[in-house]
Amino acid sequence: MAGIDGKVVAITGASSGIGEATARLLAERGASVALGARRLDRLDVIAGRLRDRGLAAITCRTDVTRSADLERLVTRTVTEFGRIDVLVNNAGISRISPMSALDTDGWSAMIDANLRGVLNGIAAAMPAFRRQGRGHFVTTVSTAGLKITPTMAVYGGVKNAVRTILEGLRQESTDGVIRTTSVSPGYVRTELAESIHDLELRERIRQNMADFAIPPEAVARTIAFAIEQPDDVEISDIVVRPTRQD
Repeated sequence: MAGIDGKVVAITGASSGIGEATARLLAERGASVALGARRLDRLDVIAGRLRDRGLAAITCRTDVTRSADLERLVTRTVTEFGRIDVLVNNAGISRISPMSALDTDGWSAMIDANLRGVLNGIAAAMPAFRRQGRGHFVTTVSTAGLKITPTMAVYGGVKNAVRTILEGLRQESTDGVIRTTSVSPGYVRTELAESIHDLELRERIRQNMADFAIPPEAVARTIAFAIEQPDDVEISDIVVRPTRQD
């Protein structure tokens, strides 16, 4: 099944940024989309605008740290659209800080959302993918795991754990049923900086975003490229960053 038209895609973190841009783009290209995030009011507005244009979209309140929420998202997607072809594991937070700050709560929050959230998505969608005979996990990772920088040690470490898990899943899935794609964005104009508690660091990240970050639509196009490949083609790992980023 090549292309995007007719595919069914569930997306976490779909209330803003990369998730919202991906939902809009895929719906415009003919996919049926299920939007998951904690902010149901924002999801409903986005989905409502898509439906007003005759596009297929549903919503489901989803906190990726809760396995039951991911199971509900997958179940609702299959019930509404008959199957689920792709799960875009996109939700995440950025509680970055120097290691010396000892923000153990922030470390735990990133592990819960950025790592456990991906595992919850895999556990929820894998049975459906296996029943159908095909399925695709697309996961937002980060260039923070490729170039280690001060203040991003734990964030990058968690992202690298996700990258390792997806590569392991890829190697376990050479029967052609499951495809995996890691998308590592650099600076993107999103709300991710709002989860940073260090005010000075938050302002610096905001300034970098304002100076040279790419729009979330650029990452959405990258995700669409991976999804539209024929079933026997797997785009395993993509990096997309601003040309001005170090």
